[in-house]
Parts: sequence; structure tokens; C-alpha cells
Amino acid sequence: MKIPTEALYTALSELFKTTITSADYQTLQLHGGTLGDVQLVTGTAETADGEQRPYHIVLKIQKKWERYDDPDSWRREYDLYASPLGATFTESFRWPVCYHAEMNEAGDEMRLWLEYMDGISGLELTGDMYEQAALELGRYQGKLYAEQPEGPQSLTNLSHPDLMKNTYLHYRSWPVVYDYIRSEECEFPQHVRQMLIDIDEHSDDIFARIECLPLVLCHRDFWVTNIIYSGGTIALIDWDTSGWGYLGEDIASLIADEADLDHMIEYYQRCVPAYYRGFAEYAGEIAPLAGHCVYEFILLVFGYRLVEGYLHADSDDKKTECLNTLEKVYELKSLQLSV
Repeated sequence: MKIPTEALYTALSELFKTTITSADYQTLQLHGGTLGDVQLVTGTAETADGEQRPYHIVLKIQKKWERYDDPDSWRREYDLYASPLGATFTESFRWPVCYHAEMNEAGDEMRLWLEYMDGISGLELTGDMYEQAALELGRYQGKLYAEQPEGPQSLTNLSHPDLMKNTYLHYRSWPVVYDYIRSEECEFPQHVRQMLIDIDEHSDDIFARIECLPLVLCHRDFWVTNIIYSGGTIALIDWDTSGWGYLGEDIASLIADEADLDHMIEYYQRCVPAYYRGFAEYAGEIAPLAGHCVYEFILLVFGYRLVEGYLHADSDDKKTECLNTLEKVYELKSLQLSV
């Protein structure tokens, strides 16, 4: 991949806090696709006084696209890095530093030059790291909820509180998944089918309970691939879905999105109380643990997504994984949590 050298030098000058006059580079794709591209850029930079400095930096390129019910999400990170949000983070919970941000003249492609976060992520995270991620998220959301700093309140490009609800209703209106769990052709065990049907039948009451919970700044993609643990710090990447949501919404993603099925029950039992403890450190016991809606969030956000994954799976192993996840979610219903 060809890198724009002027932008690279600008980003490296900010990284090293000195003027960079030249740099060689190599690139390695980290993840991305047709709409997004994330490259690890490495090499050696030369300062104005001739010093050679090795570097690692991440280039994230995002083209314009439209997410359901959230049309400006594609540029959200660009807007957030230009905002005061960065000042709300702490040493133990933060996002990557942005050294340089660019938007093209057409306004349909952004480029972010970001700090390279080296640490443990994905399913390599341990149970202690899961629990710390939940605790630190609770502390962060509790601090913002209690202190109401001006920066986050003034942000104009955040996803809205009803995004999760509207996405669920959108899925529920899709006959492919809705009709399947009610059909004779459905291959799910009856208790799994009934679990999904019950959520639909009681959704009005469930949303009434959810909408009584504190409204907090959510990441809304708080799953293991976006969490990086390094030296006691939790770093979060990919903030393009972030916005106002309800207490516990992010923990549902931590537990159920691409879940570690061997430890899903354990992580639920550890992470939900840890999250509430963290929130209470700053905001007090506003929402008793006994009234949390994490189980309901999991089904509302991931229930029909798992049905879709099952129906469109390209292998029997993938179908089994989707069904086993739903079985684990069923087990969560009976768990009683205490702080």
C-alpha cells in the first residue's frame, strides 16, 4: 500500500514531539474490508537533527457508508477525536491517541493516524482481564454520569438512545428470522425457541424497564476484539458506534458478542457485579444489581443476530456455535447475582 508521506511525517512529528523530515515504511493490514482499511505502518523516521527513530503507527481509512438508523457513524471517530472527549479518559481506561486526522475534499473518506496499541486482546483475554474491563467501563460511565462534564454533553455526532431498540425492532420485522423460530422447520430446541418468542411478547415491558435505567455514554461495540489490555490499562478501539445508551448495554456485548462459550457463564457472573461496582464508585447505588437488564440486553441485541447467523452459516460448525451460544444465553436466565 502506498502511504502519503506528508501526512505520515505530520503524524510522526506529533508522535515524537519533534520535526520528522523523512521516514521509510512498511505496511501490514490489521483488519478492514471494502468500507474500512486498517494498516500497521512501521519503519524508521529521521528527525530534523538527524536522529533515527523506529516507529509503529496505525492508519485507519474509512469510506462513507450508512449504518441502519445511524447514518453518520462512518465519520464518528473523526468527529470525536476533534472533540473534548479525550480529556474524559484516565490512565486505566482510554482510547488510542490520534496523532493526525484528515477528511478528503469530497467529505466521503477519513484517515486517522493512531497510536499503535500493543497488548492482549480477543479471546486471549483472561477472566481477570474481562472483569477489569467491566470494572473500568463502569467507573468511566459512572464518572461521566455523576459529573456531567460539558464535553460529552456538547457532542453532536453520537448514536441516539433508541438505536438498540430500533435495531431490535428492525430485526423482529424481518420474516426470515421472525417466522423461522415459529415454524415447523425450526431446528432449535423448544426452550430456545420459546426464549426468543418470550422476549418478543414481553418487549414492551422490557423496554419500559430499560428506559428507567441511567442513560450513559456507551461504546456500543464493547467486545473482546475492540478491548486491549496492556500493563493494567484497558484501551478501547473502534468508537464509530458510540453514543447514548442504557446502563448495562455494553456489558451485554462483552458477554455475548463472539462469546467464549467455555467461560460465558463465569464471565457473566464476574463482569456484571464488577461493572455495577465500578459505576457505584462515582454515581452511587442508582440502579440496584437485582434490577439489571443485561440478560434482556443480550437477547434483544444478539438473539435474532444469532438466528440469522445460524440460517446463513456456511458450515455445520458455525451453525453449532450459534445454537450453543443461544443455549448458554438460556442458562443465564436462572442466575442470581449479588454484589
